[in-house]
Amino acid sequence: MSLSLGPVLFNWPAAQWRDFYARIADEAPVDCVYVGEVVCSKRQPFFADSLPDVIERLERGGKTVILSSLALPTLERELKYCASLADATQMVEANDVSMIPHLVGRPHTIGPLISVYNEAAVRFLIGGGAKRIALPPELPMTSITAIAAAAKEAGADIEVWAFGRIPLAISARCYHARLHGRTKDSCQFVCEDDPDGLRVDTLDNEKFLAINGVQTLSHTYCNLISETKALGDAGVSTLRLSPHTCDMVAVSRIFRDVLDGVCEPSHGMQRLQATTPDAAFSNGFVHGVDGATLVVG
Repeated sequence: MSLSLGPVLFNWPAAQWRDFYARIADEAPVDCVYVGEVVCSKRQPFFADSLPDVIERLERGGKTVILSSLALPTLERELKYCASLADATQMVEANDVSMIPHLVGRPHTIGPLISVYNEAAVRFLIGGGAKRIALPPELPMTSITAIAAAAKEAGADIEVWAFGRIPLAISARCYHARLHGRTKDSCQFVCEDDPDGLRVDTLDNEKFLAINGVQTLSHTYCNLISETKALGDAGVSTLRLSPHTCDMVAVSRIFRDVLDGVCEPSHGMQRLQATTPDAAFSNGFVHGVDGATLVVG
C-alpha cells in the first residue's frame, strides 16, 4: 500500500509552504504528493511563482506530483484556471465535477471532494480516464470494499483519507472573513492566522468543527492507522495524509512503519498522539458510526 500527501488546504505563508514541500521531497516516505490550491483561488498568487520549483524539487525527490484543482470554481477566472490545468504535464486531480470534462480522454485522478458513492459512478469515471479515485472520507468500510472491487475490475486504484481534519463542506461565503467583520472580497487573508483551521465550539462549549476560509472541516483529525490492514484487505491501494502544521514527515514515517510491519498499529497510534498532542482523533466514518467517534479495538 502506498502513501500520498494531499494538497495543503490551509492558507500558509508562501515561505512556509515552499519549505514544507522541500522537506517532504527530501525526507517523507510518501509516493505521491498533491499540490495546488483547492479551497480559495485568492490564495493562489502567493505561491504561484514557487510552484514550478516545488514540483521540480518533489519530482527530483522521487515523488509523483499531481496537480489539484479548485473545489468550487465560480468566477470566470477560476473556471479558466481549471481549464488550463488540462494542459499540464503532470496528472491532474479533479475536485469539482466541472473539471472532469476538461480531463476526459487523458489520465487523471478524482479527488475526495467529488461524491463517489457507488460502483456505477466508479465505472463511469474510469471510463473517462480516471486512474485513481480518492473516496469521500465519510464512507463506511462496506462501501469502500464494494467500490474498491469495482475499481480493481475496471483497472483503477482507490485512495482513502487516512489522516487529518476531514473536509465536510465548502461554500461561496467566507466564514473567516465574516467572523472578523469583513467581506469575502476584503478579507485581508485573515485565515492565515489559523494555519490548521479555526476551532468552532457549540453553545455548550463542546468542540465541534473547524473553519478554513470558505471550507468547513471536522474538529477531530481522521486517523485510520489502526485500520490499515482492513483497508488493504478491502482493496485500497493508497492512504492519503492531509497536511497540518505538525511534523508531517514524522506522521508519514509512522504510517509507513505500520504498513511495513515495523511497528504495531497500537504503537503507531501512540506515536501519532505524541506527534500531534493537541489533536483529537476519530475513525467513526469507516466503522459506520458518527464520524467524530474514535472506535478502539
